[in-house]
Amino acid sequence: MVAKEKITLLIVDDISETRENLRKLLYFEPDIEIIGMAASGREAIDKAKALQPNIVLMDINMPDMDGITASQQINRAAPVCQVIMMSVQSEADYLRRSMLAGAMDFLTKPFTSEELSSSIHRVYEMSASRRAAMPTGAAAGEEMPAGPEAGTPARRPQPGGKLLLVYSPKGGTGCSTVAINTAIALQQVTSKKVALVDASLQFGDVAVLLDLRGNRSIAEAVAQIDTLDVETLTSLMSPHQSGIKVLPAPPAPEMAEVVTADHLKTILGLLRREFAYIVLDTWRYLDDTILSTMEMADRILVVMAPEVPSLKSTKQFFDTVEALQLPSSRIDLVLNQVLAREGIRPENVEENLKHPIAIQLPFDTRIVRQAANRGLPLIMIEPNHPLSQSFMVFARQEIAALEPQPVKAADAQAAGAAETEKEDRKKRPGLLGRLKR
Repeated sequence: MVAKEKITLLIVDDISETRENLRKLLYFEPDIEIIGMAASGREAIDKAKALQPNIVLMDINMPDMDGITASQQINRAAPVCQVIMMSVQSEADYLRRSMLAGAMDFLTKPFTSEELSSSIHRVYEMSASRRAAMPTGAAAGEEMPAGPEAGTPARRPQPGGKLLLVYSPKGGTGCSTVAINTAIALQQVTSKKVALVDASLQFGDVAVLLDLRGNRSIAEAVAQIDTLDVETLTSLMSPHQSGIKVLPAPPAPEMAEVVTADHLKTILGLLRREFAYIVLDTWRYLDDTILSTMEMADRILVVMAPEVPSLKSTKQFFDTVEALQLPSSRIDLVLNQVLAREGIRPENVEENLKHPIAIQLPFDTRIVRQAANRGLPLIMIEPNHPLSQSFMVFARQEIAALEPQPVKAADAQAAGAAETEKEDRKKRPGLLGRLKR
């Protein structure tokens, strides 16, 4: 993938030979510019504040100040900078501590030039929304206040909870696993109310994967749709020990027919009044129900595996999205079941789809099977596992992407344009109608 502008990079490592080797690995990358080197954590903080690079490539083990501590200070002093951590040690504790410090990716030494370049481009693309939302002064190196009481810029009021729709055009890619663990990660990161809705109406697995028993389901909500309110709807949801609340799919396939697109839109609208985040697990057919909820969604998380059939189906989905005029900026690509040195390379996926990968989820047959058989999410069984930590990273990325933009005086015109576009959306046909034209 080629970025539209130069990606500026600061390399931090206490060994001069390593710094030079990293420079050589990136020598043939025309859109990456190394603007500085640092030999210690303290020097890295100073240079990050002065140079404001897009990416800081940070070693963990350094004598005066370790990379994790330096990353924490860089996130406060230079929030425009994104950190990629690197270490010869790949233990889960290192990964967990790095991500808690704000690192966006973790590379285990030694790595190839392709792996390094792919990580830099991926983190740069993922941080685009954060750069756009950065308040005046942050990009210039001014340290940001610690919290709202310190003068946080005013933000536009939120219309309600944010809807994250999880979809895969190919079966067997782990769509439900992604939906479940993303929902729990959102709750753990924010401590806010999170709802998980199983809209795989015929054969939904969310209730089984979470070991939820009982007759509560979306079908009960539809049976009361004419009088349904927020209080009644939440009473029909099943609480889970993770802290989220779940609205399962109907218990029998034939009951799926009672749930229409309008029913689902009504239910999601009510949930937005009560929950900060709603994660919607869906099925792979692009019918009117899925297309109408895609139009409602704040983020669409497209799950694929690094295999040719999955790549083909995902390519067809992106072609359909283009025909439907659905903004690709709202779509995050999730590459699941990634095995080192096996499958289609991530950079080839991005090149073929012309879309960045938001997160790569490592594949571990043992823990995924164990989670399914026990009815417990893997993020709860082994929270320090690299796959669990990847979901925590992904949740933070989604929160950053969904964060409301700062209000500026010049935004009045943009707000008016947005209102006009909103009215146009009411008048034009739904996504399925556009596809049939």
